[in-house]
Amino acid sequence: MIENIPSSWKAILDEEIKKEYYQELAQFLETEYANEIIFPKEKNIFKALEVTPFEDVQVVILGQDPYHGDNQAHGLSFSVLPGEKTPPSLKNMYKELASDLGIKEADTGYLMPWAKQGVLLLNTVLTVRKGQAHSHKGKGWETFTDAIIQELNKREDPIIFVLWGKPAQQKKKMIDTNKHFFVEAPHPSPLSAYRGFFGSQPFSQINDLLEKQGKETINWEL
Repeated sequence: MIENIPSSWKAILDEEIKKEYYQELAQFLETEYANEIIFPKEKNIFKALEVTPFEDVQVVILGQDPYHGDNQAHGLSFSVLPGEKTPPSLKNMYKELASDLGIKEADTGYLMPWAKQGVLLLNTVLTVRKGQAHSHKGKGWETFTDAIIQELNKREDPIIFVLWGKPAQQKKKMIDTNKHFFVEAPHPSPLSAYRGFFGSQPFSQINDLLEKQGKETINWEL
């Protein structure tokens, strides 16, 4: 599993992957992949890190754990594989995108084009058993993804952290708010989207912050 971490991140996370908790996590996953149906596929666990190298990260959109249905999760938070039905939270993100920037709702849930523009689509837990949401919670992933956030926090170049919902917003305490930016709102899930996600204009906020830094804005159209 360790060899799957892409090179641009491996050097940065080198000390982390030597720690006892990570070795235990790797052993746990080896057993899980051998005996259960686990998402995403093993080769895609670190897809978010692979597609968005450390030095290219401009925006971080934090999710929780991967989708637990067949052919959905592929290592990017909120994203599903091409041809799969768009999940409800992502549908709500598209509705907000249409209202915020006038971009029509995409007919795909595949967010790879965002990731390739420097949007790190990071779940706080990177694996899940089929049909069992949060089944890999508390196994070590949270410590590992916290380490990723802490490494990004050390960067001098400002990053925009998108924190939707309480679990994501708890990560704020790890981040230097004098250096980095935040876009916060309730989670886009059907349970909470009407409590303030709709109308929060996250996509234009992100592009405004990038523009003010003289950086290229994100093309959110899919």
